[in-house]
Amino acid sequence: MKAVVCSLLALVFAWLAGSASAHALDPGYLEIRQIASDTWSVHWRKPDVNGQPMAIYAVLPDICTPARGPEPTFDGGAWISSWVVECGANLAGQSIAIDGLETQKNDVLMRLHLLAGKPTTLRFTPDVTVQNIPAQQTTWSVFSAYFLLGFEHILEGWDHLLFVFALFILVRNPWRLVGAVTAFTLAHSITLALATFGVLNVPGPPVEAVIALSIVFLAVEIVKGGESRFRLSEQKPWIVCFGFGLLHGLGFAGALADIGLPSNDIPAALLAFNIGVEAGQLSFIGALALLVATWRLIAVPIGRTATLATAYGIGSVSMYWLIERISGFESW
Repeated sequence: MKAVVCSLLALVFAWLAGSASAHALDPGYLEIRQIASDTWSVHWRKPDVNGQPMAIYAVLPDICTPARGPEPTFDGGAWISSWVVECGANLAGQSIAIDGLETQKNDVLMRLHLLAGKPTTLRFTPDVTVQNIPAQQTTWSVFSAYFLLGFEHILEGWDHLLFVFALFILVRNPWRLVGAVTAFTLAHSITLALATFGVLNVPGPPVEAVIALSIVFLAVEIVKGGESRFRLSEQKPWIVCFGFGLLHGLGFAGALADIGLPSNDIPAALLAFNIGVEAGQLSFIGALALLVATWRLIAVPIGRTATLATAYGIGSVSMYWLIERISGFESW
């Protein structure tokens, strides 16, 4: 029963691995910094989609000239453009739009820095492409923006989700599964915080490759699950998950580094991002459990064969990612 559902989901992950672009799921980032009373510098970062900039455009308020920036250039990870604008009045109450975002699946995070006062953080989504700049930023608005960013990051990060999916198949005991997920969250929170504050500085490409390797490891453990000898991954999965969680936290740090943290609310933003990631993981596990419960009501279990098929599917997808990421070392 559980194995059948897992097999179907493994096929979905395999299709996503071949069709989804990692960069295409990254958030956009718009930074507007005041450098004089009526002068602002603009930095605009657009995700890469198959070698081209995503078709989204930052449109500044009408009082700013120019309202749009120059054509972006590729920096190896995203498409970047920078320019200086003249704005005739205070930007509070003015509207900023991200044209084309309504046809995408991404978010755009905007940060506005004033000469005096706290920075303002706004989050644009496909449903909310136009926003007014508030007169005052609150800690709660920063918290909610980064919570949703963390929640969506885990649900759009296929490698992290595939790790959780493999863990769900491997660990049959519910309490051990909860303990393993908790250990995973604790570990990635530690390395995410250390990387954010500059204590750890690990290059992204090797981290992403090892994350793929961690999924391969879980796939192998699923295949060997029928053996009678003691297996640490099944009996004490929290130990394994804590170790791999440290690596996954560095992966989260790479994503967070692309958009940065508000200097005045770093603890709140970091905590919100971690809570959002954890909420996304638990939501995913809850959805899997609901599918299994539904399957038990309507179908007959298939057993070990389907579990093995699922494990090989997970292993194939993660090996594809591993080879792809190692081959990318040449450009790093």
